[in-house]
Amino acid sequence: MSITSATRPGTHHTADDAARRSASAPFVRPIEPADLVGVKRAYSTRRVDLQRAAQVRLDLAPRNGDLVLAQVGEIGQHQRIELPEGRRAPMREGEQVIVAISNRYAPDQFEAVVPETLAEPLSLVAGGGIAGRVVAQHARMEDATELLPIGLLADADGRVLNVADGAIGEAPRAPRPPVVAVVGAAMNSGKTTTVAKLVQGLAAAGERVGAIKVTGTGSGGDIWSFKDHGAHVAYDFTDFGWATTAEIGVEAVAEILRRGIARLSADGCTAIAVEVADGVFQRETGELVEHPAFAEQVDAVLFAATDALCGIAGIGWLEARGHAPLAVSGVLTASPLATRELAGQTTTPIWDIETLADAAHAKGVLVTAREQRDR
Repeated sequence: MSITSATRPGTHHTADDAARRSASAPFVRPIEPADLVGVKRAYSTRRVDLQRAAQVRLDLAPRNGDLVLAQVGEIGQHQRIELPEGRRAPMREGEQVIVAISNRYAPDQFEAVVPETLAEPLSLVAGGGIAGRVVAQHARMEDATELLPIGLLADADGRVLNVADGAIGEAPRAPRPPVVAVVGAAMNSGKTTTVAKLVQGLAAAGERVGAIKVTGTGSGGDIWSFKDHGAHVAYDFTDFGWATTAEIGVEAVAEILRRGIARLSADGCTAIAVEVADGVFQRETGELVEHPAFAEQVDAVLFAATDALCGIAGIGWLEARGHAPLAVSGVLTASPLATRELAGQTTTPIWDIETLADAAHAKGVLVTAREQRDR
């Protein structure tokens, strides 16, 4: 059976077009798993069993994490969609994709929210497969790629499939190894590279390294980087039931941190590296660092900075919350001049990627983290 939208592909679609399309289409239509064969599904949806899909629904308000089958409309900022295995496949107007509806918080890209209905087109606000209603966008961004909702994917009982359906279960109890977290000034401040290079150093030192990204927007790039640098196992928040962590609340984020570290501990990791996405002024990030779970689960912190001034600000921000950083790293360290500027203003060490990736140095970081944990 072909599942199609009533609007001709390749044309520009207005809100009125979408409303008419939704009004004229059946609110609930049966499908079979075979109907989804060949449909590009996004990374954000990868853990959900599509064999359960038995219908598409336009009669329900979408919720955070719901899976939606949509037709690609006008191509905009994101021209490719990241598949579960990490390949970014080009999209064509008129083809169908499966993505997750969620919020997005990205100061250098899009701010988006879960829409109240599917009566209007959705926007693809992240290549990992996040769809929402755009609230604001960076001036350098093109308009988001348009997605025309065919319907929410639901099972035979009418229950909508959600990213939460694929969440990893509770891990068996195991001793927790030392945990080092990386927080930063903002997006693109070098957090992922800092984690990856620390993973490389720890792996070179003979550690069984686990890595997790606990906040952010669903995309596999960071996880692949951690694994490429030697992580024995790596997870992100999508493994624990969330397409993104924007607006989910600090308790939910703290639970991701707890469950992720418990899972990595049960996996037999002897060292764990954590990336906390976005900057410390992003609400969930800032509140997580101040949450008791962070102090309970994290033994040492590194701060990723873009320049000397934000390095000083980050050190002070973390110290005020009882997490004096072991060192500053990040984009700053690519510039010898910026590094000298910061070194002239603080006694906090500054570690570049070569230092982080050095086995002996990484081992020293682990020793310090273990000492701080056992105090």
